[in-house]
Amino acid sequence: MILSPAQLAQVDRYKLLIGGIVPRPIALVSTISPGGHVNVAPFSFFAGVGSNPMTLLFCPANTEQGTEKDSLRNAKPLSEGGTGEFVVNIVSVSIARQMAACAEPLAYGESEFNLAGFTAAPSEAIKAPRVAESLISYECKTTQVIRTNPGQPAGGNIVIGEVLRVHV
Repeated sequence: MILSPAQLAQVDRYKLLIGGIVPRPIALVSTISPGGHVNVAPFSFFAGVGSNPMTLLFCPANTEQGTEKDSLRNAKPLSEGGTGEFVVNIVSVSIARQMAACAEPLAYGESEFNLAGFTAAPSEAIKAPRVAESLISYECKTTQVIRTNPGQPAGGNIVIGEVLRVHV
């Protein structure tokens, strides 16, 4: 079978990616807004980039309306209105159910920490909190955002960040 992505609905393209790229770890990314509201959300697409400097990426898609989701709004650089930081919290089996709850859509400024019952722990080098229940957390400073289809529904974004601290 040969498929052309251009001839598939967006939801079917997404299913081909998440069903074909396995195993696929989930990043639980915590951020803080310029106004001090905390957010935590799961991301199917994240990876390590390199070790010199130690760098990670996560990929938030746009909303169905083509606008930025909270994690991107918060993590984008200061020059673009964000805080320029985020924490990648690794999801273990013990917190998988709570992580899934964080995917629920909430109004901007409402905290998924409260919804999922996670504990927001202070970070050392950045303002965004860590998830205390996570076994490994990477505090990151955003270095670059790449937008693959700006303003479009489900358009992709790549947020790259340099790791400043690791909590193990």
